[in-house]
Amino acid sequence: MSYQALYRVWRPQKFQDIAGQKAITQTLRNALMQKKTSHAYLFTGPRGTGKTSGAKIFAKAINCHFLKDGEPCNECETCIAITKGQLNDVIEIDAASNNGVEEIRDIRDKAKYAPTSADYKIYIIDEVHMLSTGAFNALLKTLEEPPKNVVFILATTEPHKIPLTIISRTQRFDFKRINARDISDRMRYILTQEKIEFEEAALPIIARAAEGGMRDALSILDQSISYGDENVTVEDVMSVTGSLTQEIMMAYFEAIVNRDTKKGLFLLQEILVDGKDAARFVEDLILFSRDLLVYQQAPQMSELLEGAKVDEAFKTLSETISADSLYQMIVILNGTQTELRFTNHPDVYLEVATVRLTQLGTVTHSDSRGSSNEQVPKQEKVPTSSSNKKIIELESELLQLKKQMQSLMVEGSSKTVSKKSKQVTRKSNNNQFKPNTTAIYGVLKEATRENLVQLKNVWPDLLNMLSVTQRAMLKASTPVAAGPSGLIVSFDYDILCQKATNDSELMEAVKQFLEKLVGYGPNMICVPGEQWPIIRGQYVKQLKNHPLNEMPIKQKEVGQISKADESVGQMEQAFKPVKKELESVDTSQWDSLEEFVPPTEEDDKIVTEAMMLFGENMVEIKND
Repeated sequence: MSYQALYRVWRPQKFQDIAGQKAITQTLRNALMQKKTSHAYLFTGPRGTGKTSGAKIFAKAINCHFLKDGEPCNECETCIAITKGQLNDVIEIDAASNNGVEEIRDIRDKAKYAPTSADYKIYIIDEVHMLSTGAFNALLKTLEEPPKNVVFILATTEPHKIPLTIISRTQRFDFKRINARDISDRMRYILTQEKIEFEEAALPIIARAAEGGMRDALSILDQSISYGDENVTVEDVMSVTGSLTQEIMMAYFEAIVNRDTKKGLFLLQEILVDGKDAARFVEDLILFSRDLLVYQQAPQMSELLEGAKVDEAFKTLSETISADSLYQMIVILNGTQTELRFTNHPDVYLEVATVRLTQLGTVTHSDSRGSSNEQVPKQEKVPTSSSNKKIIELESELLQLKKQMQSLMVEGSSKTVSKKSKQVTRKSNNNQFKPNTTAIYGVLKEATRENLVQLKNVWPDLLNMLSVTQRAMLKASTPVAAGPSGLIVSFDYDILCQKATNDSELMEAVKQFLEKLVGYGPNMICVPGEQWPIIRGQYVKQLKNHPLNEMPIKQKEVGQISKADESVGQMEQAFKPVKKELESVDTSQWDSLEEFVPPTEEDDKIVTEAMMLFGENMVEIKND
């Protein structure tokens, strides 16, 4: 093809040609001059901001033997070969179509070999966020320990998709959106070099339509040149971009100021029939509102305006419309802009926005600084000296009444709040989760410290084996007691405890995974963290205050034995089941039970009765 698009012909060949990225280009130039280049770089930013162009310029500069102020000469054999894409040592890869592990492994294997004709072998991986997880893992080792004389340059528009392990091994440069002024300057330079006539006012319109991308701006410029037959005019650019002239926007804003809904809707229909883009229409209105606001607050700083032309009509409008109205208009237009993204009927939302804008409150003001025109109340008659005393008395009485009203309101609200809080407390107590205390007592009866320590150690591994939902449910839980067949888990929140109890799949998963981890699968019992100390204390107290009439030997039987003058050996034989039951209780966990308390008078009374029944030699007292 004999013709090439402007963005290809005028691709930057030096760092100074990259518009709007001075901080990045200056840093790279200094690094090249000081020979402090890194082995890996990450270029991020929106499309058309110079990422790939910067990577190619860096590849030329690091291999150029005639470097001047950090810029490549673009005349030596190496620079020319890189510009034409003919140097084998500069490899450009599109990660969107080469995102597999095998492609990255091939790069890793070939990177070990020294460059053939250049000083450095450069790998430029464009859209690197498209690589698969396996490909990133294959690239990670190479970035961590790169071969000598190899530089990786990764470019992407979505850096959040790149693993942090990759980002931490690179020097990151964030390319920002190019402002309209820099885009206009670059287009002016290109049009001058191409000897194409243009209207100065057309360039800012293209720059705004490009939304910060130089490549998009040059593509629109290319279309405008073709549309206007080698001539760039404002009218042609308006037709190509779908933008509005300032005259149309002034007429639309006048309808808003005059609250003329009919005229506003008529202008809107004309704009839509003319084929203007709805999204571009709203964007232009927002920018024009912003220009009016900026000019109101700082009329001497007209260079801050995005594209509005400061003429008499613009000045008059800025003096007529209030700043508050402009704030409201921008809010309405922003909401409309969001709604347009999710609809197939943009004209409906534009009509609604037009009606809302033309029915705003007072929009005029007389102060050119932007303050809203407050309605000045009619001047009241100044009271005479004879009526001053009565007015003062009335004011003092009114003040006292206000104070009394406030005190009454405060008392009433405090009573209402306390009443509501009692109701909420009572309601929350009624809805409190009730654990299975019988099952908990059964686990505590056989619980051991060894089982608890073992399950606590494997608890993090168990969480990792569960699904995401199940893991989230058990994240705020802790094992508090365990035995060979049961496990008690304390939850920080009652709702999670209840959900876990009702989740049969979770219970079964915990049992199966624990069997894999520790060799046995205890049944999990859930208990709220607030209720666990109470249940634990009740169990310990029940254990201490075990009533004698529940033991295998009843008092009646003991009396019969004593009446029959049985020997102490027979009494000891009869007492063995009780002793065996008490010894079967594992007390190794009792050190962690906070509910244990010193023996009370009731405990001493039980010990005395036991001694009287069985004799002092048969009773052994152990202090906890």
